[in-house]
Amino acid sequence: MGKAFESIRQGLKEAAAHARGEATGVKVYEPTAVDVAAVRARLGLTQDQFAARFGFSVATLRHWERGDRRPQGPALVLLNLIEREPQAVMRALS
Repeated sequence: MGKAFESIRQGLKEAAAHARGEATGVKVYEPTAVDVAAVRARLGLTQDQFAARFGFSVATLRHWERGDRRPQGPALVLLNLIEREPQAVMRALS
């Protein structure tokens, strides 16, 4: 078998071990929690404006701000970017 196959095979072994909870040396990125209401307030945007500008539904935004849901996955990553570099995100989306 070739080098590419061995690399893929090794990656699959590591992924399976990680999924079983075994220590594999795999680095997992865990985005930090974001206070969505504070970020929105700092930007001076209404819920409608914030949701429209960044592609969230207003209903979802309200759930996050009330605390009955927490952003996860790509939404949480985007919110971390908005919190740290809002102008860069707005430029990228315009």
